[in-house]
Amino acid sequence: MAPTSTAAKAPASSGVTGGKAPAKKAVKGKPSTAGGDDKKKKKRKTRKETYSSYIYKVLKQVHPDTGISNKAMLVLNSFVNDIFERIAAEAGKLASYNKKQTISSREIQTAVRLILPGELSKHAISEGTKAVTKFSSATS
Repeated sequence: MAPTSTAAKAPASSGVTGGKAPAKKAVKGKPSTAGGDDKKKKKRKTRKETYSSYIYKVLKQVHPDTGISNKAMLVLNSFVNDIFERIAAEAGKLASYNKKQTISSREIQTAVRLILPGELSKHAISEGTKAVTKFSSATS
């Protein structure tokens, strides 16, 4: 069954975890003259970074024949942003308590233990540990 919504399709503007804001492209063309023909410039759509493409990829891994509506995608995107902010804030507090300026995987792991309840925390930590191990083995 093909997805019926536009949010279900993987958008070109992915890359939520990038550290810098996207660079603005220069608009090419002739500068307008005072007495010349004033053409209206096209307004560029501002890029909005979301987790939509990643949510969609995971959905297809888990349930290949299931789609997702725009509203459901917005809800999930808000959820991911909320959890991200909570974990980041808690990890920042933990780093400052220990007089450190860097948030490491250890702070993230402790923040996850504090924020997520019970079994969910255990699963999240095991998945995170697996991801860090895979990343470390790939880089070295």
